[in-house]
Amino acid sequence: MGHTGDAAAPVEVIRVVVADDERLIRSGWSTMLSVHPDIEVVGEASDGREAVALGIGAGVVLMDIRMPYMDGLTATRELSRRSPGTRVIVVTTFENDQLVWGALRAGAAGYLLKRAPANELVDAIRLVHGREAVLFPDALRRIAATHHGTATSRSSSDLTPRELAVLRQIARGQNNAEIAATLFVSRETVKTHVRNVLDKLDARDRTQAVVRAYELGIVFAGVELP
Repeated sequence: MGHTGDAAAPVEVIRVVVADDERLIRSGWSTMLSVHPDIEVVGEASDGREAVALGIGAGVVLMDIRMPYMDGLTATRELSRRSPGTRVIVVTTFENDQLVWGALRAGAAGYLLKRAPANELVDAIRLVHGREAVLFPDALRRIAATHHGTATSRSSSDLTPRELAVLRQIARGQNNAEIAATLFVSRETVKTHVRNVLDKLDARDRTQAVVRAYELGIVFAGVELP
C-alpha cells in the first residue's frame, strides 16, 4: 500500500471588505488580493455606511478615511462597537498624524498609505488578522509621542511590573513568541499577561493597548523615540 503522507492543513481564509469611494481603487485592491488563496474579498463599499454593514463579521476591512455619508473614522468607530472581532486598516492618501491618531483612537488596528506596495498591504492584512503583533510599531510610536500622558484619568494603569514589560514589547512590535524569548517565559504566560494588559487598559486589541498606554503616560516615559 502506498504512503499518501499527511493531509495538508486547511488554509484559513481571511474575509476582507474593501471600502473606498473610488470604484477603480476598490476594483484594483480586489483584483490584487484575489490572487492570494488565504484572502477572500467578500464585499466592496463605496461609503462609510456600506462599510459598516458589509464589515460586520468580516475579518479585516480596508477603510478609506474620506468617504461620503459617513467618513472612515466614524465608520471605524461604529464597526469597532458593532463587530469587535473585525480588524480595520485605515488606508489613506493623507500623511496626517492627527488623522492617523484619530483612526487609531476610533479602533483601527493600523494604517497604510494608498501608495504602499501590494505586498505591504497583503502583509498588513495577515498581520492584523493574526492579532499577535502591532502594525508598523515605529510609526505608531512616532505618532503617539505627541500624545504622551494626555489622558486625564490614570485609573486603568495598575499594571504589574511583568505586565508593563510585556506592554513595552507589544509596543515594539513583538509577537508572543518573541516576547516569550525576550522575557524568558513561556508563550502561555505571555498570553495570560497580554489578556491582563488588555483588560486593565480596557483595550480591544494590542494597538488599542499601546494607544491607551501612551495617553496614560505609562509606557516609554523617558525613553527617546526614533
